[in-house]
Order: sequence, then structure tokens, then C-alpha cells
Amino acid sequence: MQLSELELIRREKLSQLRNLGIEPYPAALYPVDSTSGKIKQNFEEGKKVNIAGRLMSRRIQGKASFAELQDAEGRIQVYFNRDEICPGEDKTHYNEVYKKLLDIGDFIGVEGELFTTQVGEKTVMVKNFTLLSKALKPLPQPRVDSEGNVHDAFTDPEQRYRQRYADLVVNPHVKEVFVKRTKLFNAMREFFNARGYFEVETPILQPIPGGAAARPFVTHHNTLDMPLYLRIANELYLKRLIVGGFDGVYEFSKNFRNEGMDRTHNPEFTAMEIYVAYKDYNWMMEFCEQLLEFCAKAVNNTTSATFGDHTIDFKAPYPRVTMTDAIKQFTGFDITDKTEAELRAAALEMGVEVDDSMGKGKLIDEIFGEKCEGNFIQPTFITDYPKEMSPLCKEHRDNPELTERFELMVCGKEVANAYSELNDPIDQRERFEAQLKLADRGDDEAMFIDNDFIRALEYGMPPTSGMGIGMDRLIMFLTNNASIQEVLFFPQMKPEKKQVALSEDEKQVLEYLKDHTPIFLVELKAQSGLSNKKWDKTIKHLTKNNLAKVEKTDDGLFVHAL
Repeated sequence: MQLSELELIRREKLSQLRNLGIEPYPAALYPVDSTSGKIKQNFEEGKKVNIAGRLMSRRIQGKASFAELQDAEGRIQVYFNRDEICPGEDKTHYNEVYKKLLDIGDFIGVEGELFTTQVGEKTVMVKNFTLLSKALKPLPQPRVDSEGNVHDAFTDPEQRYRQRYADLVVNPHVKEVFVKRTKLFNAMREFFNARGYFEVETPILQPIPGGAAARPFVTHHNTLDMPLYLRIANELYLKRLIVGGFDGVYEFSKNFRNEGMDRTHNPEFTAMEIYVAYKDYNWMMEFCEQLLEFCAKAVNNTTSATFGDHTIDFKAPYPRVTMTDAIKQFTGFDITDKTEAELRAAALEMGVEVDDSMGKGKLIDEIFGEKCEGNFIQPTFITDYPKEMSPLCKEHRDNPELTERFELMVCGKEVANAYSELNDPIDQRERFEAQLKLADRGDDEAMFIDNDFIRALEYGMPPTSGMGIGMDRLIMFLTNNASIQEVLFFPQMKPEKKQVALSEDEKQVLEYLKDHTPIFLVELKAQSGLSNKKWDKTIKHLTKNNLAKVEKTDDGLFVHAL
């Protein structure tokens, strides 16, 4: 591991602290009895406090120093005075430990008294301090100049997502997003529990990935010698519980789909699914809009939320538009009674990308997704989906070609999906078999046949309505974040490129190459000024570590920076 100069200095300070008999990572608890937030809210001049946190800034002026300590609730000013900390002859604890061996980012505990400075700043007068953890890496240090401009901000998305721990420390606004995320989960639980619904847990490892049309992650159980799948949805297990006699069950589930990644999709995501016996999708629409109005107020203290250029209002009720009418409105095409061939031809004419594996349901879904979704900004229920799109949904009571299903659209994205649940076991088996035919045609998102679930339905499931909500996407809308990575503590990332130790010659060649790529190999060698032996070693090291690539063309050998 190659350490920077600052990291080497901090490790040297670590040794010096131990030589002074100070353990940089003590095991004993520190008796915290207050926080920055409590101090500011209930300030009492002269009150004795014990607080702990990170040292985030300091201004040393001889025998005195003002600093800032950051804890889970914010920052508080602390005042170090040499004679208060070291009342005797030995001033080591201030002169050596505080001034020379502590760094920004170190965790310390402070025992002190509250006072107000001449400029009115609520401050802790330090009587004693204890090193609780030595930081060996320097924190990113954004600076604000006298005009309010921020310099050296920690804003690169890839760095922030990879090092969320540093992001949370130096960008306090990021933490607020996750505080609101927790408020959303708590609000939903409160709403469901008040109505007597029961929170449950269902398997993540499943022998059959059911409940949605998606490509699963596959693993292998060694003891059972069988393949298992990370769940793509928990729907079929929750409905088994309705069969078993629960009137209402819900679960916040981690789901996994082995599909594409973009600003609104992560392979691991959180969904809430709820199933209530003796209800239908009309009841669930009213339930959904009441739930989201309640949650918006709990998170933001208002039903309105800003998302990009839009102000969204989650106040109930929401408009209801059938899928057929939506497609007709935005494309002029009526999907009613159309064959697969007619739907495919229409999609191609609209410029919608389709392939031979797509059946009627997928074709309609693609048309709606490409031509209609983005037009629904305010919360809107899209209802009555064609049967081919909904293999787990009850047939529409007025039209056998449709199902009793709705999706809630917000800012052109699906937030909730709900059905009057299919509880006819014979119909369910036929729907699964139709999915199997799609799989045979190459649709890798088609559902498996779950014989145990059909057996459960054969014992009888009462009329039931179920709903799923994408929690990550919902909190995006409630916190004005256009990227799902901003609302996940640790989003999935590509493997981090390993830092390669380079010699000065290699650094010089690589810097020139970056500014002149591609370049003739002979020209790069001439520019380097290296001997044949050093040149060979340099170019081999750069290409071996995928920092440069040599390409042979009719014009000669070129070098590209990678």
C-alpha cells in the first residue's frame, strides 16, 4: 500500500502518542451526557457537559485555540486554553498532544463548561479532553471563502458513493436525505399498524423467483445441492399468509434484479408490499393516496414536494386514467382487441424498439413506457391493464381482456403497482403456463411456474388487494434527488480501479500521453528522452497495468491512454 505524505505523518503521530502513554484507540466507554443539539436548545451558562465527536476545524493562537466538534446532531464550538487544560507545570497535554499530535478528523471526548463568547457564540470551555480515535486518512476539506464560495468541495459522485462515510462527514446535507428516508419508513409503519396490519418477513433465498417479471440473481446451496434465487419480489409469500388466515400483512423487502443500472435502477432495492383481504383495487387506490398524503406530511411537513422543475402535490385524491385511454391520448392508437402482430407493427411505426421475444403484454408495456409515462407529472393512477401484462392479477369484472390493476405514476415514473389479486387457482396455472411459453421464446423476464403457490390457492384465498411501492424511488421524489444513488447509503458500483505505483519516468510519460493520445510510439519515446532500457521498462509497466495501450495500424504503432 502506497501512503501519501500526510498519511505517513499521521502514522508517525500515532507512534508519538503511544510513546507518551496515550492509547489512540481506547476500549473504555466515554461518558457522553450531552450533544451539540441539546446544548444549543437548552443552553445554560456554566453547565458542566461531556460531549464527543470529530475535530473538524481549529484556530490555534499560542496558548489558546477555538475549534469545532461535530457529532451526530451538528457542530459546536469548543475553546481550548492551555492553562485550563494543564493547570500545573506540565503543559504537554496542550502543547504536544493538542497542538501537534491531533488532526482534523480525530474523534475526541471533551469535558467542559458552557459559556458564551463576546460575539454571542455558544461554546464549551474545555477542562479536559481524551483522544478516542486517531484518523489516519485526512478528510476532504471543503473551504468557504469570505464571499461564500466553496472550494475543494467533495462533490465527485463516484467518490461520494464509494466513500459514503466521508460524504456524510463533510457534506451534512446528505445526512438529511437519509433522515427523511427513515421518517418515510416510520410513517408507513405507523399508517399500517394503526389499521391493524401485521409486519412480517419472508425468504430472500427462494427456490423459484416469483411475484414479478424480472431476471434473477442465481446462487447455489451446497448442503441442499440446489439452485436458489435472490428474491425479485415477495408477493407470492405474502399471499400465502393471506391463505393462512392473516387479514392484512406487509413487508419492507430487499429485492434483487439482475438487470440494467441507471439513475432510477439499482440491482438491490427496497420495496414495500401490502396485502389486505376482502378488498379490491378500487379500495386500494383510495388507501394508496391516503397513505402517500400521510407520508409526504410526515417527511416534509407538507403534501407538496419539489422534484427538479416540478412541484408535486401528494394531496388526495389523484386522477384515474385507463391504460387504453392513455395510449390512445398520446399515440392515437387504440390497443383494444389488437393482435400481437398489429401491436408489433404499431410499435415499430411509432419508433418503439421491440424484438421477437415480446408477447402482447411486453409490446403494450413498451409502447406505454416510451410514449405515455413521461407525460404524467402529478400523481396519477393508470388503471385497467391488458391481461397479458399482469399474470398475477384478477380479470376485470367488466372486460375479460383487461385486469383490475393500477400503477401510480409520478413525474413519469412508476411509484406503486397494485391489483385485485388473482385467487382462482385454475386461472393462475393457465397464466403461469402462458408465461412459460414466453420464456421458451427467449423472454428471460418471464415468470416461473410456482406449483406450491398454486397449491396454496387451491386451499382458498379470499378476495384480496395487494400493492407494492418502490421505496427508493418514492424518497427520491420527496427529497428532490434525480439519482437513486443519492438515496442509497451504499449503491452498487463497478470495481474500484487499483492505484498503481508509478516511477517518476512513468508518471512523466503517462501525463504527456494523456495530453497527446493517440501518438506514434516512436514519437512518444523520443519525447520521453529515456534510454532504450528505461523506455522498455516504462512502456511495459504502463500497458501491463492497463494505463496505456499499443495498437498496430497500417500507418505504424500508436499508443493510446486508457
